[in-house]
Amino acid sequence: MASRFYKICLFIMCILIAYNTSAQAKKPTLMIFPSDNWCIQRYFYKEINNQGNIIKTPDYKKAFQEDQEIGQVISKIGSLMIEKGFPLKDAENELKNLERQNAIDQATANGVGNNELNISILDRILSVSKSDVLIQIWWQINKNSIGNKEARFTLEALDSYTNKRIAASTGIKEFSALQSTPELLALSIENNIELFTNQIQDHFNNLLENGREVKLQIKVFKDWGKNLDTDFQNKALNEIIEEWLQANTVKSKFNIATYTDNLMNLEEVKIPVLDNKSRGVDARSFIRNLQNFLKEAPYSIPSKIISTGIGDATLILGDK
Repeated sequence: MASRFYKICLFIMCILIAYNTSAQAKKPTLMIFPSDNWCIQRYFYKEINNQGNIIKTPDYKKAFQEDQEIGQVISKIGSLMIEKGFPLKDAENELKNLERQNAIDQATANGVGNNELNISILDRILSVSKSDVLIQIWWQINKNSIGNKEARFTLEALDSYTNKRIAASTGIKEFSALQSTPELLALSIENNIELFTNQIQDHFNNLLENGREVKLQIKVFKDWGKNLDTDFQNKALNEIIEEWLQANTVKSKFNIATYTDNLMNLEEVKIPVLDNKSRGVDARSFIRNLQNFLKEAPYSIPSKIISTGIGDATLILGDK
């Protein structure tokens, strides 16, 4: 009898542990921005001359400062996400933090460093905040023939590391003219939020199991005197790097898209979402581990890292 009672108690305990683990499932960190199309439609953009091609890029600072609704809309949508248990980072605050840091960098280093690289404001914000998912919102409010408001909206969730769309929700709904735009949009989106957030969580669960996708490059300084085919203790450097990747990527998943004696292009590199201290891993922090490995004996290879985004990093061997 005692043995049977013990087995029942053990069974109940296992169920409770499984339920508690499920309830505390890791959720991705989100950040919400207006979509590129929304910014351009409302003239919140800058024009950049890229080798003769004029590119319109969103001016988020201007949007947050001049539009009366965007902050309220993001706050309303954010509250819906928080209710679903998702950690949320404030886009406007992250933008301000980035501007403060850029001002400090320019004052102390005369602007030398990543500011010279062609990195978008959004990429810089994501690199600093390490948000897992970027949510972009577009909306348009019209009035129909009887004076009621009609809200059209599109929510898109993008993987911050690959810019691939992982979830989307669109809708159109009619409301009373007495309701404000943020309230109207929140009610419209609330009807579709369950499927949208489930898609985000499913994607993140897949990342936790199978790794996060990034792009990496290994390059060689012109004057180094060695290259990726150079032997180190009877093994070519490219083989040493490949073996390190096999040991450190999730399920040894990576693809060598291009290989020469001075260049290795790596795509679909699956890196862990979290390190052993539960900190987020991005392309730069992952390739830094390779940098540290090659810096030690018997290789003693100096190198530098250049990052052009949260999911893209280059290791240049042979110089600092």
